Amino acid sequence: MLQFPLGGAPAAALTILLFSLALWMLHRELGDFHPSQFSAQLRAVTPQAIAWALLLTGASYFVLTLHDVIALRAIARKLPYSLVSRVAYLSYAIGHNVGFAALSGGAMRLRMYGSVGLTTLEITSIVAIGSATFFMGAALLLDLSLLLDAGDAARVLHITNVTASVGGWGLLALLLAYVAIAGRKRTLAIGSWSVNTPGATTTVLQFVLGALDIVFAASAFYVLLPADPNLSLPAFTGLYVVAMVAALASGVPGGIGVFESILLVLLPQQSPGAVLAACALYRAIYYLLPFAAALALMVVQEVALRGKTVRRLARGAGGWIGLVTPQVLGVAVFIAGTVLLISGALPSVGSRMGLIPLPLVELSHLAGSATGAGLLILARGLLQRIDAAYYLTQVLLATGIAASLLKGGDYEEASLLLAVMSALRLARPRFDRHATLRAIGVSGPWLAAIAITLLASIWIGLLAFRHVQYHDALWLHFALNADAPRMLRAALTAVAVAAGLLLWLWLSPARPRLSLPDARDLEDAAACVRRSTQTSANLVFTGDKRLLFCDERDAFIMFQVSGRSWIAMGDPVGNPQRFDLLAWRFRELCDRHAAWPVFYQVGAKLLPMYLDLGLSPAKLGEEARVALADFSLEGPRRADIRHSHRRAQRDGAQFELLQPTQVQEQLNALRLVSNRWLSNKSGAEKGFSIGAFTQDYVTRFPCGVVRVNGEIVAFATLWCTEERQELSVDLMRYDQRAPKGAMEFLFAELMLWGKTEGYAWFNLGVAPLAGLEAHPLASPWHKLGIFIYRQGETFYNFDGLRRYKAKYDPQWQPRYLVSPGGLRLPRVLLDTASLIGGGVRGVIRR
Repeated sequence: MLQFPLGGAPAAALTILLFSLALWMLHRELGDFHPSQFSAQLRAVTPQAIAWALLLTGASYFVLTLHDVIALRAIARKLPYSLVSRVAYLSYAIGHNVGFAALSGGAMRLRMYGSVGLTTLEITSIVAIGSATFFMGAALLLDLSLLLDAGDAARVLHITNVTASVGGWGLLALLLAYVAIAGRKRTLAIGSWSVNTPGATTTVLQFVLGALDIVFAASAFYVLLPADPNLSLPAFTGLYVVAMVAALASGVPGGIGVFESILLVLLPQQSPGAVLAACALYRAIYYLLPFAAALALMVVQEVALRGKTVRRLARGAGGWIGLVTPQVLGVAVFIAGTVLLISGALPSVGSRMGLIPLPLVELSHLAGSATGAGLLILARGLLQRIDAAYYLTQVLLATGIAASLLKGGDYEEASLLLAVMSALRLARPRFDRHATLRAIGVSGPWLAAIAITLLASIWIGLLAFRHVQYHDALWLHFALNADAPRMLRAALTAVAVAAGLLLWLWLSPARPRLSLPDARDLEDAAACVRRSTQTSANLVFTGDKRLLFCDERDAFIMFQVSGRSWIAMGDPVGNPQRFDLLAWRFRELCDRHAAWPVFYQVGAKLLPMYLDLGLSPAKLGEEARVALADFSLEGPRRADIRHSHRRAQRDGAQFELLQPTQVQEQLNALRLVSNRWLSNKSGAEKGFSIGAFTQDYVTRFPCGVVRVNGEIVAFATLWCTEERQELSVDLMRYDQRAPKGAMEFLFAELMLWGKTEGYAWFNLGVAPLAGLEAHPLASPWHKLGIFIYRQGETFYNFDGLRRYKAKYDPQWQPRYLVSPGGLRLPRVLLDTASLIGGGVRGVIRR
């Protein structure tokens, strides 16, 4: 309901168009349908059928958890089934309701599996293998339906028996060809890429589990339909596969409308009321009930975290369940708003209306629909963990409860809202982002979600009252039994409230652009840098980046603008408790200026936070960090370094560490080396992600120098952390007087000095495009990066740089560029390169 796979305004508009077409098809297929037929068919469904549907739904979700089990087996990772089953269940329960489960469920898995140590590529592989398992099972079942029950399948699919048989044998040939290729464990070379086949066991398990899941899900729907001797379960399963794949391909959240319209077309022998009743019950049992169970699991978790006796027990589960609590509750509130809107479109239960005065009925009907529209909008604020959205949602839920009871004694609806309200109350600490409602913002996919919900509720109302002749006087007709006029007024109220709130958010005043830091900003930033364990935080002292502080001024984000991209350098700096709020504030600032938020060279630890911002990671390379406690020049692993070090010594190289005051005294000598280095490189100073040789900047840090005959011939400015966690170099320059191997000599001496001083790590910086996976499931960016890495040695020594850093036996840690992604990624990369290189000309000259 809240997420769309294609992203952006054009895709959102396409989704609305597809949904509108599905509603038109439904309207055409329903013909002379009367709502009473729907009610009669609902009552005709037996308790035994509902019990079977519940049992089959449970079996389907159990099989879905096994999808993750075989995916983990395929990537050679072992996790306890108790953890895997909960992660998989929550991902599918939420993904089925949000829509396009591969993305929405994948986002859940990234948070939860990421918290137990799985990498982004491993999680992507799990999602891809799960999706492949579904489609493999769907292909197998469709093929069996065409081959084993060709007559029924042909009739249901409106094709000839010959077409069904030919299609079945053709699909069987394709499946057998796939099994022949994938069934043997081997590596296939496809151009410059290598693909590891899953092997016979995994391939068979994918087919079996994919088919079992669909059979259980289709059977859960089948038992809700009236008995039909002309519709066998195998034939219906093939029909179900067609409807489900079409619903997934449409991109409409949950396939709502698309799934129903296709079933109506493919089941002409069933009455429209029977099909719609089965669809409604199926969605309640297979979609909403598992989501309610996921919500209950979250509530139990929140209660457990509050209990003193079980706090220790809950802490293990709470670490990852808590990561998705705002998402679960955001979806729950969106569903609650949808229920209020649909309730406002349907006739009231006449037997409950007698004791309620007409003015209260009319007012509560309008209030219920207005509240539903408001909840749709506030759901996005809950996803963003905004406290103001939390408080207003509580008020609106209470209003919705009162409206539900007063407009017709709808205690079922009121109970649902009360349950959501209680769950929200228990999760109060999760909504810790202090911001106003204006921070919710407006986006194309979210507008499409609201538009689809409003369209659906209006269509349901028109369907329910299609027997009522429309005329202008209906708008002003007030009576206890005047449900159609109330539906029209409620729909208009909901649209007006939603449009008004959205317009208010859209017209929110933009904040002024931030200027470069002044002396006070740099002083406060210095205090934050002292708390940091990352030496790259010292880039704030270049003075070429704008600073966004939190209100307490104990954390900041440094960023600069390039093109349409607002690019933050690294993760937030300072108090970690402020990072989440600060990142959201940066995102809001970008949104208000129609800019793209970008975070450059960030680590893996905060990827879930960036994912919450709606951003996508692209791996830039790997950062090399040397553990100084184990570093020495002895042993065979250090032979190359030891050789270069001794040769530089024989050539007269001497190491000296200058403190900042000494750097000031030697500034002219250092500037001479710097100018010669720049002249030799035919380049100019870079910026943003690296320092520049300016007096204020260079004299702030210690500096390691290499002297020959008493003269400085090479130097490296040194970044240090106050708690001695990390040591690294920034500016590294030498001139033609430096002996061969001078920089290896300087690095070795700096590492030995850092080890003596008690530093834990020496950071050698990032090796660009290193560590990108050559995997068939890797992203297009990974594949392009590997191509550049392999073919671009003429322009940049990618492999040589990695091999140079590898001599020091470092530990490699991934570094990412986080951005809106998609088709915007190339422009973001150009903006980033332009910012670092000092413009497009600098990028080319580099």
